[in-house]
Amino acid sequence: MSGAEGAARQPGYPTIAVLACGAMFLAILDSTIANLAVSDMHKTFQGASITDFSWVITLYAIFFAALLAPAGRLADAVGRRALYTMGVGVFTAASLLCAIAPYLPFLLTSRAVQGAGAAAMIPASLAVILFDTPPARRMAAIGLWSAAGSAAAAIGPSLGGVLIDAFGWRTVFLINVPIGIALTIGVRAIRRSATDTGRIPDVAGTLALAIGMGGVVLGVTQGSDWGWSAYRTLGCLLAGAAVLAYGVLRARTQPVPAIDTTLWRSRTFSLANVVSFFYGAALYAWLLCGVLYLVNVWRYSELKAGFVLSPGAVFSAIAAVGIGRLLGRRAGPRLMVVGGCLLIVAIGIWLVAVLPAEPHLVDLWLPTTVLSGFGMGAVSTGVSTAAALSVAPEQFAGATGLNMAARQMGGALGIAVLASVLAGADTSGTTAYVHVLLFSTVAAAMAGLAGLGLSLKPRPRPSAPVTAAPTESAAAAGGEA
Repeated sequence: MSGAEGAARQPGYPTIAVLACGAMFLAILDSTIANLAVSDMHKTFQGASITDFSWVITLYAIFFAALLAPAGRLADAVGRRALYTMGVGVFTAASLLCAIAPYLPFLLTSRAVQGAGAAAMIPASLAVILFDTPPARRMAAIGLWSAAGSAAAAIGPSLGGVLIDAFGWRTVFLINVPIGIALTIGVRAIRRSATDTGRIPDVAGTLALAIGMGGVVLGVTQGSDWGWSAYRTLGCLLAGAAVLAYGVLRARTQPVPAIDTTLWRSRTFSLANVVSFFYGAALYAWLLCGVLYLVNVWRYSELKAGFVLSPGAVFSAIAAVGIGRLLGRRAGPRLMVVGGCLLIVAIGIWLVAVLPAEPHLVDLWLPTTVLSGFGMGAVSTGVSTAAALSVAPEQFAGATGLNMAARQMGGALGIAVLASVLAGADTSGTTAYVHVLLFSTVAAAMAGLAGLGLSLKPRPRPSAPVTAAPTESAAAAGGEA
């Protein structure tokens, strides 16, 4: 097929953007939308404890984080459309199973499968928007994709609160089904990828990476409940780290490795991973701390707290989209990441200094929520751009998987720190929340320091179709870059 014919059969930019952003939105949304469903679930599964219900959140996070890196490599091997279809299909089916779950173990199993589907959706969705978007719009498209994730993370609690209050906990999963079906149908408009041989990445290495990452995330997530010196916590952390190291070392010797270790040869990509880790730690702790503070200190309902946090989501999305356009003109990922982190740090220092026990919605909370949301949108877009565009086209999905895995690992650490600080503390006062905000502020500062080293040099792009290269870059030639 010629480049002209391929372009003629390509869907328009709006369709591509909806497909990519829709998958990103759903995957991130389900990491937060179920946070407020525990009490309502208890009415359905009355014999279970609060600890049992916490696994509804934990299992999704573990499988999501554990499979992101292998899923990215799989997208590079079998094609973005194939992995997108598989990921959205698995996620949608698992969402339906969660919604109709008759027993808690059934719900937990379905939730784990849902996390696996989400892990496939993330790298595949960014690969779609990078390969199938005109070069002039690519950086703006990354901003839009990042905006979808930022908005989903912040909107999740408020949307979950509305659905649970009006219809019950099952609707937080049921809402995914029609959207997932629409995305599965829509992706048929995307052309198939031209892969080298379609060979599946090393199975043993993939399992090692997934088990190792899952073990580390499990240990970090449950450390505050189990005790950081408990045998099972230490066992998860040490065994997970050992298996993860084995998976990485094995990848260096395989013809089709589970992850592409050559990505780390790029200084910009490596630093983008560091930024993502610390940013994830700051972001997840910051967002959950805000909800808990409003509920426990200001005595807001979960529903009201979710709505109070919504302006931050809106401005995060606005910042991500606007900055994506700016990136394509004169700015760069370094400016976006460092500037966004500085804004978050400044807001964090302000809140640590003045955090009140009485409600100050208009003169304190709304300004800080709006400004911090703007900073988060800037960081998300900058680091996603640096990670994706610092590598060769055929490595887009693998790079995205690794970068998002770093963010999820950081997020697990942030939530673990929050849980440890709040455990046994007086959650009706401000002291514990000040400590969590201080942690988030320091983590954001570390992300900003790493961001100082980011740079993005333009890569030469073929002006005509490249038929000899047996990779996804060949499929993208002429219409991609």
